Amino acid sequence: MSTFTTSDGVEIYYKDWGQGQPIVFCHGWPLNSDSWESQMIFLASQGYRCIAHDRRGHGRSSQPWSGNDMDHYADDLAQLLDKLDIKDAVLFGFSTGGGEVARYIGRHGTRRVAKAGLISAVPPLMLQTDANPGGLPISVFDGIRAGALANRAELYRDIAGGPFYGFNRPGATRSEGLVQAWWMQGMMGGHKNTYDSIKAFSETDFTDDLKKFSIPTLIIHGDDDQIVPIEAAGKAAARLVKHATLLVYPGAPHGLTDTHKDKVNADLLAFIKS
Repeated sequence: MSTFTTSDGVEIYYKDWGQGQPIVFCHGWPLNSDSWESQMIFLASQGYRCIAHDRRGHGRSSQPWSGNDMDHYADDLAQLLDKLDIKDAVLFGFSTGGGEVARYIGRHGTRRVAKAGLISAVPPLMLQTDANPGGLPISVFDGIRAGALANRAELYRDIAGGPFYGFNRPGATRSEGLVQAWWMQGMMGGHKNTYDSIKAFSETDFTDDLKKFSIPTLIIHGDDDQIVPIEAAGKAAARLVKHATLLVYPGAPHGLTDTHKDKVNADLLAFIKS
């Protein structure tokens, strides 16, 4: 296993496939870097170096009691890129990973990054506030927290088997393999870490981070995303990022990197090459 230790003593697992221009992937909650495997194997086969890490407290990384917040996530990513001396990277973030990408650019700039992509991503802000009336009410996230404390194994199965992939929609064909893979990744994460991360992905305001983007940025979002609704996320982010291209996938759910992986792969490759 490839790992490194952060400045505050957290061991971070990462995978590093292929050779060429580096493409760096940040995963969603409560998953790990395996959730990007369809994109990584495709792009590595196209002549790119694909790098993805398990966020602190998730997957094969260690499970610190504290520091489960976006600032630490972004700083961990910065330390990974520094360790590998990454230059001219394309940085992709899915869902919570999109917040990690945004906060990384907000805190560390674009010295190592040439382009960025936000896929089904949480920025600018998921939580409903007076200034963000299109967000989701705090009761939604309180419900997720309550479900995690009561029976997170059941919660994860319900999310994966329902809204994440759109399997709760009429006529949808459920993939039991996808559900079980999602559940397995979620259960590999630390209970405290994934619990804290609910606050991190839902209550962090990335508005100022997005305004600091100075590189070409691809935003992909499904218009049937039941987890991170497109109006308050993808479309709102596209209005804040100066050099953004928004691709809306009609009828696509949150987990479109699996359900629409061929289209996602083609769009990512075209963006990288552009």
